[in-house]
Amino acid sequence: MSNSHTQGQRRKLVILISGSGSNLQSFIDATQNGQLNASIEAVICNRPNALGLERAAKAGIPAILLDHTQFDGRESFDAELIQRIDHYQPDLVILAGFMRILTPGFVQHYLGRLLNIHPSLLPKYPGLNTHQRAIDAGDAEAGATVHFVTEELDGGPAIVQARIAITPQDDASSLAKRILAHEHKIYPLAAQWFLEGRLKLANNCAMLDQTALSASGHAYP
Repeated sequence: MSNSHTQGQRRKLVILISGSGSNLQSFIDATQNGQLNASIEAVICNRPNALGLERAAKAGIPAILLDHTQFDGRESFDAELIQRIDHYQPDLVILAGFMRILTPGFVQHYLGRLLNIHPSLLPKYPGLNTHQRAIDAGDAEAGATVHFVTEELDGGPAIVQARIAITPQDDASSLAKRILAHEHKIYPLAAQWFLEGRLKLANNCAMLDQTALSASGHAYP
């Protein structure tokens, strides 16, 4: 893979989704308005009838359904997924609401060029129901974290984090909605850093402009 980051060269993304694709839409918008100097080569979804497939098709992006229920296990699904992704030779693979636990082999294959966004202030609340857990714990803040994917679930090094105050009026739904607006800003931003050559994974540490980021990543804004 070329290390050239010449101005104007459009880098290649493949985006994996399972659902409505709201973060996918933020990438489509960012590539169209020039915030993200990349082309989305394909969108791959593991669930039939996901709205995200429609979003991709509407934007003229190849929308591929790879139904995990048609495979006899994680390994065979992930092996096929690798083949589909590698066909497009992406510089970066984006997990945008891809609700699958990935096999170690898959993670290792893309290590250092595989990003995810998680709706909590990692390392707090890996897994599901993050907003309700933050409210139940009486936290003052919640947010979202973009991170490199490693074999530890939601445990890879943080890249950028957006924080918002939890108000007494918040429930999990209202909090999720407010945080999602920030997800749509920080995720394309992290991808742009990577594609510009400013961001990399080194020795299980996220490096931005050759400086190691803290455990919570870069604070946005």
